[in-house]
Amino acid sequence: ESALRLMGERGMDAVAVNEITEAADVGFGSFYNHFESKEAIHRALIDLVFEEFADALDQALADVSDPAEVIAASIRHTLYRGRRDGVWARFLLREGLSSRMLTRGLGTRLLRDIQKGITAGRFPPDDALTAFIGLAGGTLAALAVEIEYGQGSAGTIPPALSRVVALPGPDLPERTAAAILRFLGLPDGEAREIARRPLAELDASQQPGT
Repeated sequence: ESALRLMGERGMDAVAVNEITEAADVGFGSFYNHFESKEAIHRALIDLVFEEFADALDQALADVSDPAEVIAASIRHTLYRGRRDGVWARFLLREGLSSRMLTRGLGTRLLRDIQKGITAGRFPPDDALTAFIGLAGGTLAALAVEIEYGQGSAGTIPPALSRVVALPGPDLPERTAAAILRFLGLPDGEAREIARRPLAELDASQQPGT
């Protein structure tokens, strides 16, 4: 938890092992009983945030056949978890913009779901990579807004921004999901309906705030 917070705030390279052990209130030597280096604990965090959460999404959405609904639900689950777990969200936001996004759990499965939607005729048969860039970028941008200006955050939305956009609000996950489905080619009414369907629950270990 200490490494997740520190590396989410500053990145792996800017964090020393002794900072992690001091924040966790454990002995410096104890760290090396579990991890051979800070790179090793960083890899474990990547698995936690990217792989385990992606596994939980796959399990929760296994019975959903519509690729559009799978993508919408994945976006909503990500933003709801980020809303309740700011430490997790900051790490995802920092690492989600790295090259690892294309090679680890959330990124590879997002590409998979986009391709399923193209194959099923739900999305236009365009470049899946550019669809991925728009989808991932939009979700991460919404996550950043949620962290900075969302429910319970300390940030105050700048006046210049508040004049042209609505405050994040409790329905930001649904608004984001609908906008991304429109970006992927769905009609507005259908995108809004899919984005507000009941959400399947995640495994308890992946529930927001746990």
